[in-house]
Formats: sequence, C-alpha cells, structure tokens
Amino acid sequence: MKVALVTGGSRGIGRAICLKLASMGYHVIINYVSNDAAAESTLKEIENAGGTGETMKFDVADQAKSLECITAWQDSHPGEYVELLVNNAGIRRDSLLLWLEKDEWYNVIGTNLNGFYNVTRPLLQPMVVKRHGRIINVASLSGLKGLPGQTNYSAAKGGLIAATRALAQEVAPRGITVNAVAPGFIETEMVEGLDEASLKKDIPAKRFGKPEEVASLVAFLSGDDASYITGQVISINGGLY
Repeated sequence: MKVALVTGGSRGIGRAICLKLASMGYHVIINYVSNDAAAESTLKEIENAGGTGETMKFDVADQAKSLECITAWQDSHPGEYVELLVNNAGIRRDSLLLWLEKDEWYNVIGTNLNGFYNVTRPLLQPMVVKRHGRIINVASLSGLKGLPGQTNYSAAKGGLIAATRALAQEVAPRGITVNAVAPGFIETEMVEGLDEASLKKDIPAKRFGKPEEVASLVAFLSGDDASYITGQVISINGGLY
C-alpha cells in the first residue's frame, strides 16, 4: 500500500491534492484541525471514486499531538510507512507589522513553519530506512518575494523554502527528494477578502489559479519521473513575480 499524508487536506489546495493522489493509487491520510464535515466530505469523494483513505485530526502546530497521532498510526500499521508527505497546512493573519499582534505572528509561524518540523521529523526515519520518500512543501509567492501586510506569512513561507533546500541535501543520499511548490493566487478560501479584480491586473495570465493545477504539480513531483529533482522551489503563479 502506497501511503500519503497531506496536512490541511480537507479543503482548498489540500483537498485537490488528496483527490489527485488517491486517483494515482495512494492511500491518503487526510490531516485536518477542526472541520470534521469537510474532512469526511473529502474522504467520501475519494472512496466514491474508488480510492482509499482515512482522516487524522490534529493541529500541526501542536508538537505533542502531532507526534502522538503519527506514532499511533505507525504502531497500528507495522510494515507500512508514509512514503509521501505533503506539508500543506497553512493559515494567514494579515496585517501591517506596525499593528501585528503577538498571537498573529506566533500562530502563523506555528502552523506554517513549526508544523513542517512537527510532522516531517517523525515520518522521516522510516523513509531513510526504506531508502525512498517524497516530501513536498506548499510554500507561497509570499515566501519568495514578500508581500506587504504579510510579514508573518512571508517569514514563515520563506523559512519553509530554506528548510526545503537544506533538508533536500541531508536526505538525497537515501533516495528521498524534498521540494516545494510556491503558488501565487489560487481560488481557495485563503484568498477571501483580497481584491481579486485588482490583483488579476498584475497577473500576466489574468486569472487566479485552480487548486487542481497545484495538485497536478505535486503529483508530478511525487512520481518516479521527478526522482532527480530535489531542493527545488517551483512557482505556479501565472507569471507573477
């Protein structure tokens, strides 16, 4: 059984990734933090299409709970391991730094960057032992260029990009690739409240991207055809830099 874990997998980009990976034959573990209905809906859609999966509820920002849930799954599935990890969970709390509250800083860093550590570390050793694994981190255009009003989000995603490049060098000899995808503006709940009409004027493609387009890029990076690609950050942004 090929197993994939997608954090923040119940909605938006994460949901599209879960559905795509399930269609490729992965047993998909759908991580989510609070929306039971959305997670069950994603799982049902996977099963209705003939795939398999399960839900796993925990907050990636909570190191102890992340470890508890992952360890429990590993203990109950001897001989199996998560060979594909997609670190997708993320939150935004936009504000100019001048008015950014402490919780808005630490919560964004906690989910978007600390979550990478909390989930990746316990899943890494089995990949090393098996000499095969794929880790794909969902970064952001904000982490590459920085966006005003997103100092916290830019810092977290920038840190995730740096971690991607460093970890890729650590584990490449063990047959594990580590890459990041950096979406621009994608049609999900994460862009709610933004001035879409104004932003589209600055995008050469003149539109927002679709979650399924990001999922297709993740699918390619998870496959054998991408086995010599590692430590890379691939933008999917309609030409916006």
